[in-house]
Amino acid sequence: MAIRVILSGGGTGGHIYPAVAVAEALKRRLGDEVELLFVGAEGKMEMEKVPALGYRIVGLPIAGLQRRLEWRNLLVPFKVLRSIRLARRTIRDFGADVVVGFGGYASAPVLWAAQRMGVPTLIQEQNSYAGVTNKILARRAARICTAYEGMERFFPAEKIVLTGNPLRGGFSKGGVDRREALARFGLTEELPVVLVVGGSLGTRSLNEMMKAWILSTGGKAPMQVIWQTGKYYEREMQAFLAAHPAPHVWQGAFIDRMDCAYAAADLVVSRSGAGTVSELCLVAKPVLFVPSPNVAEDHQTKNARALEAKGAAVVVADAECRTTAMRRAEELLADPAALRRMSDNIEQLAKPRAADAIVDEVLRVLEQTKGTKKK
Repeated sequence: MAIRVILSGGGTGGHIYPAVAVAEALKRRLGDEVELLFVGAEGKMEMEKVPALGYRIVGLPIAGLQRRLEWRNLLVPFKVLRSIRLARRTIRDFGADVVVGFGGYASAPVLWAAQRMGVPTLIQEQNSYAGVTNKILARRAARICTAYEGMERFFPAEKIVLTGNPLRGGFSKGGVDRREALARFGLTEELPVVLVVGGSLGTRSLNEMMKAWILSTGGKAPMQVIWQTGKYYEREMQAFLAAHPAPHVWQGAFIDRMDCAYAAADLVVSRSGAGTVSELCLVAKPVLFVPSPNVAEDHQTKNARALEAKGAAVVVADAECRTTAMRRAEELLADPAALRRMSDNIEQLAKPRAADAIVDEVLRVLEQTKGTKKK
């Protein structure tokens, strides 16, 4: 009889794609002996992305609190109650053996309901500072899989397993030939390369940083740049480059081969979301983080500082990046020894088996649950 696993999380790619990576690892390991069901939030990106990858998903009418005082916040308690009722029905109808939560408010009703129905739960915490949902639900969870050390300040120590963040794709230190990667972006081997990446929609701060830097160099620069502007800012940045040509800069809304971008780069300038941090550890790239200040519990800053404390990254505040970050990048590129140290240090933090390690814990919890029931 197949093991039935519910995977829940959503709202952003940072919650969805770790869940998909674990789903893929479960299918590789167990094949037809596992049945999978995703649970997300109605109207969020998981309701489109997950079915496109061939998985079933149920949407809950859950919604998060708005940071500003808005009338929509008055509806949240009613949506939570409806979501818990639907989560109970989903768990019962699917016959779930275990529920795995990946953070975000979409996972809260499912984990809460499962824990009160006697279904074992696992939590995967991606950041160095635990989210509110995971902290509340950890007390009844069977296992908490983390990506950072020192998480005992948030969770019961005996439940924590350091697995790393599960990623999709084959990121590795030597995955792509650098010459091939440079050619893909029309770059040469004569100048160092900085990769500036701000997410699929883009990041205003990093784009303004690049505009200021291009204006300051006047089309002449000591380095080349792969500049991912994001979909939201694409036309604006294309118009800027048309008015201020920069032959040393490749610009695009998306980068469909991030493995090539990492292979070409000598240094990365990036936000510090959990998935990005984990990718950089796997490819062992020196990084200058500009954490987003607009995320829950300021977790990007905490992620970045955790790596900085290990000599694996440099951090520049968002408010200072427009005038400081690219100048700091130039200084780092002029110090090959510092880049090597950062690369060595960040590589030590890599967890290439993260998805399989979480599958190991799922199976252990199921085995322990069976043993308990037999007694």
